[in-house]
Amino acid sequence: MPNRLANETSPYLLQHADNPVDWWPWSPEAFAEARERGVPVLLSVGYSSCHWCHVMAHESFEDELAAAYMNEHFVNIKVDREERPDVDAVYMEAVQAATGQGGWPMTVFLTADAEPFYFGTYFPPEPRHGMPSFMQVLEGVRTAWVGRPEEVAEVAQRIVRDLAGRELDYGKAGTPGPEELAQALLGLTREYDAVRGGFGGAPKFPPSMVLEFLLRHHARTGAEGALQMAADTCEAMARGGIYDQLGGGFARYSVDREWVVPHFEKMLYDNALLCRVYAHLWRATGSDLARRVALETADFMVRELRTDQGGFASALDADSEDPVSGAHVEGAYYAWTPAQLREVLGEDDGDLAAACFGVTEEGTFEHGKSVLQLPQDGPVVEAGRLAAIKEQLLAERGGRPAPGRDDKIVAAWNGLAIAALAECGAYFERPDLVERATEAADLLVRVHMDGKARLARTSKDGQVGPNAGVLEDYGDVAEGFLALASVTGEGVWLEFAGFLVDLVLDQFTAEDGSLYDTAHDAERLIRRPQDPTDTAAPSGWTAAAGALLSYAAHTGSQAHRTAAERALGVVHALGPRVPRFIGHGLSVAEALLDGPREVAVVGHPEDPSLAELHRTALLGTAPGAVVAVGLPRAADGSGGEFPLLAERTLVRDLPTAYVCRHFVCARPTTEAVELAEQLGTVRP
Repeated sequence: MPNRLANETSPYLLQHADNPVDWWPWSPEAFAEARERGVPVLLSVGYSSCHWCHVMAHESFEDELAAAYMNEHFVNIKVDREERPDVDAVYMEAVQAATGQGGWPMTVFLTADAEPFYFGTYFPPEPRHGMPSFMQVLEGVRTAWVGRPEEVAEVAQRIVRDLAGRELDYGKAGTPGPEELAQALLGLTREYDAVRGGFGGAPKFPPSMVLEFLLRHHARTGAEGALQMAADTCEAMARGGIYDQLGGGFARYSVDREWVVPHFEKMLYDNALLCRVYAHLWRATGSDLARRVALETADFMVRELRTDQGGFASALDADSEDPVSGAHVEGAYYAWTPAQLREVLGEDDGDLAAACFGVTEEGTFEHGKSVLQLPQDGPVVEAGRLAAIKEQLLAERGGRPAPGRDDKIVAAWNGLAIAALAECGAYFERPDLVERATEAADLLVRVHMDGKARLARTSKDGQVGPNAGVLEDYGDVAEGFLALASVTGEGVWLEFAGFLVDLVLDQFTAEDGSLYDTAHDAERLIRRPQDPTDTAAPSGWTAAAGALLSYAAHTGSQAHRTAAERALGVVHALGPRVPRFIGHGLSVAEALLDGPREVAVVGHPEDPSLAELHRTALLGTAPGAVVAVGLPRAADGSGGEFPLLAERTLVRDLPTAYVCRHFVCARPTTEAVELAEQLGTVRP
């Protein structure tokens, strides 16, 4: 019989709807039930593409004996961390503070007042590797709850006090300047893996926000070392197994330092961020590899993540059914043996493919299988032949059981995708990608945004979810709308972005200028989450700062610029100390130092040189530059959709570009070459 999750919209919660565990969704009613019964709450947090979440579900939550014990002695709450990032953040902070580590599945035991008193992540069904079994944990918590209630209460209250003492105070730190950004670059240089690219050891994650900072820092200062780190890391990832050599798109992370074996789930946020990074790398260098990967990643998102409603699904699962054994295992969809290559391609092309893609008899993955790579020392192959080989392998792979897809639409991640697809469409003259970005933006406005411009976090199948948007939703969606406005010349997207950044000021901003992850009127948790550091995606704090800064550049609003500067105090404080974890904030700081530049391109739509000037403006590498294009706007505000176009006149009746920053404007130009120079790298 289905449990209480059967009526939820989250694909992750629905995966647990048939568990024998009597799951509750996160709700006041669940805590009231715990209070009435006098039992603790077991909070389990995960997400649909999480491999170890599936493992623990199969081992424990589908087990009748474990479920019976859970039902008798606990109120059990299941949370999708992607739907409720606020709940996840609060309790993950407690887990990390108590254990020194965190991850998913996350298992937390709470009082009926939602105060945590015991923590963990994955627990196995039997004791192993020094970990207690899940049943041992349940029994131990139950014994403490019944036999030592005062101790449990004291522990819970102490943890809540400790969390309350972690309030951030960066309101007086000041805005970051050139010195802080130079120190951040130095810190990154120390942690850089000069042999394999990227930062740190295994597991190795794609450093999307840091790469964007490196590209912007190079654009502002001309620092070749910054560009080299970005380019080499991008090439190493693109040649590694973390990148899908057949279908495009990136996996979540590499389990090794060499980018060889990925953790196979593909997340929308990773691919949106990396698509944009590779497009910006191409913009800076003209790299053919960067262009190819940007477009392949964009096409992957459209082909495999786009939903019928026009938005983009959250993720593809890591696991799928092995076509030979029938078992549900990681990587079954993506890995190959030399024999499988020969079976599809024949002897000659099969052997060539094995050499090209690093497929060995021993295997680079499990059970003699290999994850496809593109090693630099592989054979030189004629492009047409390699393309035909890839096409045949992709068709064969398409016949395998596909990984599951989490179809929920997350507002923030769709904002990231909108920005990436809009820019790729403009850079590479792919209007279809701009159309896909516009359709996703339309969905967010129609489904996720209410009459007061408040955002809902998720939707599924065109139905809005129950959870309020958090700061990253407002920041990332505003960023997506601003990018779309610059690409399309449609001022309505600037207007919608304005609604969202105004809500940031009204609902998420503290008196000292710092930002909270949840709105002032959001559900009260044991602590109001406030995290300025990046996770796999930009922090809401610095995403909002970036959107505030861009909106101010578009409109001249001093209030929005001041809010951006105050929010960036956190980058002044943390950038030199932990640059790997505040990369997006460093990128926004680069834009602040560069201006950002304000580019107005005016002209008549039927004139082809207007399109040339517009594309040139979009291809400028000046960090965070904003672009407005359209008809000239009269001084009274009539005749155009963008404030930047006010009083901009045509020179010799030709399309004309204006570049301004810091209240100073360069000479108006009708020449694309001159405009490119005005928006190119600034040498110190």
